[in-house]
Amino acid sequence: MLKTLDRYLARKYVSTFFFSLLIFTVISMAIDFSEKVKSFIEKPCTLKEILVDYYLGFIFYMAGLLLPLYVLIAVIFFTSRMAFNAEILSILNAGVSFERLLRPYLLTAAGIMLLHLGLNHFLVPQSSKSRLKFERTYVWTDPKGRNSNVYLLVAPDTRIFVRDYNPTTQTIIGLRVDQFRNNRLTSLLHAQQAAWQEETQRWRLSSYNIRTFDGLRETLVHGQRPLDTALNLTPQDFVWFHNLNEEMTTPELLAAIERDRSRGLITSRQFEIELHRRTADAFTTLILTLIGVAVAARKVRGGMGLHLAVGIGLGAIYILLSKFAISFAASGNVPPLVGMWIPNLLFTAAAFWLIRRAQK
Repeated sequence: MLKTLDRYLARKYVSTFFFSLLIFTVISMAIDFSEKVKSFIEKPCTLKEILVDYYLGFIFYMAGLLLPLYVLIAVIFFTSRMAFNAEILSILNAGVSFERLLRPYLLTAAGIMLLHLGLNHFLVPQSSKSRLKFERTYVWTDPKGRNSNVYLLVAPDTRIFVRDYNPTTQTIIGLRVDQFRNNRLTSLLHAQQAAWQEETQRWRLSSYNIRTFDGLRETLVHGQRPLDTALNLTPQDFVWFHNLNEEMTTPELLAAIERDRSRGLITSRQFEIELHRRTADAFTTLILTLIGVAVAARKVRGGMGLHLAVGIGLGAIYILLSKFAISFAASGNVPPLVGMWIPNLLFTAAAFWLIRRAQK
């Protein structure tokens, strides 16, 4: 059962958190608008596309990205104010232990953590689809692509090589398909050109040779007439955006990881990093709540300003560590799971050290 103290602290926590979320979201939108206003004016985008397709997704994206920082600032803000008004000291003097004081903080943080998990794994990626589509259409109009010398495993026993790909005409120049059985090459297909057929979802080959191998026997088929063939390959496989993982929900990420692993692509590591980051970031809410209470519960001469400065400094350190962890995980020096949880482990140790030294 929640006591009066629990409801009082939880109400302060939630109201301050959503106030911080609102203020920083408005600030981030203003900064983003100043950067992209030129594109909004010059490109033929409508007001509905700007407000609904882009900025609605942008609000969810910023909320999911910086929510742990909002939690830390909110906890330090209202706890420091309570300490300045001697409320924390009065609560402790009434016989409430510091551990008991932490209970409403942790219960509220757990609720925000569950909200953050839902945002990170489902709502933010879903809303990012329209946001990123808007950016790629009106802001960043030059997508990167794998257009030359592409190797892919399209099946466990089938490997393809693409010499050049034209994204405008959706045409492959120089296609090779190798098929294996028991680590032996059984079939080899060369095609000078392969054009994507949207209506049949197949590649149409022209001027091709098919070699089949049966021991020492070799059979050659030379074809001049167009041939439609089904390959586990689509034009989308040649398009790559650095933030493609941001618009995938967790089930879509898992499917992409499995697909890229089967094809031997290194992009599977990028998707794994994003998958583990979403969970690790949500658990940071609990850790930063403990740090915020331990820092702000002590009444000091600097008051709220000093506490906020310490809190913003700790938040900056956390973001910096997170970026380093992503870089280490992306380079392959550490596994993605370990890399994404390194900042949490370090901040957990710091949280327990601060709690031991907190005013009790």
